[in-house]
Amino acid sequence: MYNKVQQQFLTTMNQETAQTTKIAIFRNRKIRKTIYQNEWWFVITDVIAALTDSQNPKQYLKNMLNRDDELAKGWVQIEHPLLIETSGGKQKVRCANTEGIFRIIQSIPSPKAEPFKRWLARVGYERVQEIEDPELAQKRARALYKAKGYPEDWIERRMRSIAIREELTDEWQKHGVELAKEYEILTAEISKATFGVTPSEYKKIKGLKRQNLRDHMSDLELLFSQLGEAATTEITKTEHPRGFEKNKKVSRRGGKIAGDARSNLERETGRKVITSQNYLPKEQNKKLQKK
Repeated sequence: MYNKVQQQFLTTMNQETAQTTKIAIFRNRKIRKTIYQNEWWFVITDVIAALTDSQNPKQYLKNMLNRDDELAKGWVQIEHPLLIETSGGKQKVRCANTEGIFRIIQSIPSPKAEPFKRWLARVGYERVQEIEDPELAQKRARALYKAKGYPEDWIERRMRSIAIREELTDEWQKHGVELAKEYEILTAEISKATFGVTPSEYKKIKGLKRQNLRDHMSDLELLFSQLGEAATTEITKTEHPRGFEKNKKVSRRGGKIAGDARSNLERETGRKVITSQNYLPKEQNKKLQKK
């Protein structure tokens, strides 16, 4: 179990918001953050101030970089100046994403940073365990969904959808799909052929921002998503398309199989498969409804 300090930290780092910029509270200290390239970036000096009680976090950061050669070497990849709201208006401030903040915490010799260091070590150990025994990853995923309040039958469908997705991406890799952007485009092709919308358009319908779309799908939505990807996998195994362009055509065909099935069901029932329903907390849904 995480201790109270760790829980506060994780809540801060993972809290979702519809606003572009928001002040997050961490141990009664303000940590400013903003969304950049679809992920949260946090003001570095705010985190340092919260974990060290330093009256001069900028100087503390300078001293830390002088002390930690490896951190200094990789600093250009960690730090990114971003526009942040300050008392003097929006200004560019040194920020880091979650991975960068974790690396910075590792270099802070403060008792307040120790719980996070121990937590990071435990997470790293668990990841190694999951590589050695993939079933552990599934068990932890199930436990996480259950802790979030998802029903058991939905969890079973979600786990199945993860397995189908993994099989598809394995086939894409075997057949010459290399870049992350290519995986994203192929996924969008299946989605558009299956549901008539891309994942980004789908998320807007459900009022989602950075959340995982499939974690907010209904049983039927998951079912047709699985069908589109399973059909694409089977065609890929049969025809062995090589390279991005050929796999793109196969993705459209696989998605169309699910899309035709979805259209038939909608015609029979008179109801759309895609809904605006999601698994966001009630408070967030109320805010969305007011907009």
